[in-house]
Amino acid sequence: MVFYFTGTGNSLYVAKYLDGERISIPQASRQEHPVFDAETIGVVCPVYGHEMPAMVKDFLKKTEFHTAYFYLILTYGRIHGGAAELAENFLDSCGKKADYINTIMMVDNFLPGFDMKEQIAINPEKKVEEHMASIKADIDGRVCYKQPASQEDWDWHQAFLDRTAGAPVKKPLYVVTDECIGCEICARVCPAGCICLEGQKAVHTGENCQVCMACIHHCPKNAIQLTIPEKNPGARYHNAHIGLMEIVEANNQRGK
Repeated sequence: MVFYFTGTGNSLYVAKYLDGERISIPQASRQEHPVFDAETIGVVCPVYGHEMPAMVKDFLKKTEFHTAYFYLILTYGRIHGGAAELAENFLDSCGKKADYINTIMMVDNFLPGFDMKEQIAINPEKKVEEHMASIKADIDGRVCYKQPASQEDWDWHQAFLDRTAGAPVKKPLYVVTDECIGCEICARVCPAGCICLEGQKAVHTGENCQVCMACIHHCPKNAIQLTIPEKNPGARYHNAHIGLMEIVEANNQRGK
């Protein structure tokens, strides 16, 4: 049994490789007091600013897991910044333990920092499938391991904290342009349900936004833009192995 959180399909791709029984965290989070029982239970999610998304943290905090082996796999794009140790610290804070925590480098889809065309071009260098196979072998073998953080990792994380400390949060983060055709794809791929249609145009409320950027990456008309500078406003990304309807099934909070 593996739980996953995904915006553009990277973490779902890993989850599909690791286990046939997959449960979306945005959907499972609807339960008030979730309890799950399985021989092996895992969580696959991206890291934002080197840490798990807020929705994943909330899910882990409130959920009761009964399992002989619990693991976390964290996907990232360039620098993990000690993500495994940060995740372990979070689990400790809510009285939970993992037997295995590891990371896997994939396409970085954080638009302000990366050009998606460049990221897709260098993706083969990251050897994603090779790393997934290694991690699956560890999990199948019940290996106990927590990826350690180097001083360089902590320096990167501290630099991120210093850069963002006290920085004003620009709201709204997204703007919907007149190119919007009211297709509602953005609303259906949003795991937080913070997008709706008004007068046949998408409106992003920003409420509980996870900054997963699923909406902006999946808009067929590129009608959703950031209100902060980005590397290449015309380039977007989704994992080539994951279909749009899989993202909709995982994230849709609108009941249709």
